[in-house]
Amino acid sequence: MVRVVITGQGTINSLGFDVASTIEAMKRGQSGISLMEFPNIDRLNVKIGGQIKGFDPKLYFENQKITFYDRFTQFALIAAKEAILQSGLVFEGELSQYSGVVFGTAGGGLQTQDENYRAVYEDGKNRVHPFVVPRLMNNAAVSHVSMSNNLKGPSFTVSTACASSNHAMGQAFHLVRSGAAKVMIAGGSESMLCFGGIKAWEGLRVMSQDGCRPFCATRNGMVQGEGAAVFVFEEFEHAKARGANILAELSGFAMSSDAGDIVMPSVGGARRAILAALNDAKLNPEDIGYINAHGTGTTANDKTETAAIKEVFQNYAKNIMVSSTKSMHGHLIGGTGAVELLACIAALKDGIIAPTIGYREQDPSCDLDIVPNQARQKKVKAVISNAFAFGGLNAVIALKSI
Repeated sequence: MVRVVITGQGTINSLGFDVASTIEAMKRGQSGISLMEFPNIDRLNVKIGGQIKGFDPKLYFENQKITFYDRFTQFALIAAKEAILQSGLVFEGELSQYSGVVFGTAGGGLQTQDENYRAVYEDGKNRVHPFVVPRLMNNAAVSHVSMSNNLKGPSFTVSTACASSNHAMGQAFHLVRSGAAKVMIAGGSESMLCFGGIKAWEGLRVMSQDGCRPFCATRNGMVQGEGAAVFVFEEFEHAKARGANILAELSGFAMSSDAGDIVMPSVGGARRAILAALNDAKLNPEDIGYINAHGTGTTANDKTETAAIKEVFQNYAKNIMVSSTKSMHGHLIGGTGAVELLACIAALKDGIIAPTIGYREQDPSCDLDIVPNQARQKKVKAVISNAFAFGGLNAVIALKSI
């Protein structure tokens, strides 16, 4: 069976405009959550988020190009450029034909939708820009990354709410492992921090007004973020032959469906996905040194995920370091799993275990080693990253060092 490795990574999020600054922020336990800035925020109850401050698209793109790019597409292009540059790959000839893109997103061009609904319904305009549809479609980021990098292989978008990125990266992994592609650009991008995006989420009553504190007894909800993270997945032998710098091996992936409730998670569904990912990766429970938890900061998620981890790992569960980096960068919904994979690679490559910040008081029902408030330095050999979405759609990725 073809082995799949990661040879490049890129990001832009509220912690940093690239991978190095993001990992450094995670190492410091820095928060990227702040008061948001956009029109009509005074009409919202929730005013905090992992918003990318100081971002100017004109520093990255020509004005003519910006016309085609929603904010989520801009983020994807920036992250992809960094990842591909690090990989050292140039997509020409046969490699171009056998390389593609799979991204996850939940909102797609939601910023474009919000701006144009306001123009039509609030400002009374009767026309919108002719590129509104190409900007707002969920596959816009994939299409532009494909065109910008001459990627002519399988390319598509996955949208499964909070598990979108993990599902997308899992599909990219399968494409390389099956031999259908030599290289896949994979990850996710999201930018839902606008009036319409936050107002809709307020209706669910799962949002915090003062901070994200996963697994903490004082937690009171999730906080949204925005950004993108993108990776280069490559056949191991192909990477080895060209002398690539390999960051980690993507060794397993699994999916499950709760088939239960549209918003309430299931212990059974999460457990099955974790177990199947371990089996796919041929890893034993005691091989896992770190888990990047879904860890949203809602009572239902945190308790369910803790219970699932305990059922899978049994007595070994308390020996595993578990953290939720959403406490720092916020919940990027469809893009969150991709940003969280950065922390997994940092754990394997550099021994940096990102913390769960904002932790105040232990919840007896969440009694795992959640790496509270301060990062740790400890080398691990294998990790998993959990994503459990509304609708009961679960996706778990397993990585190991190489």
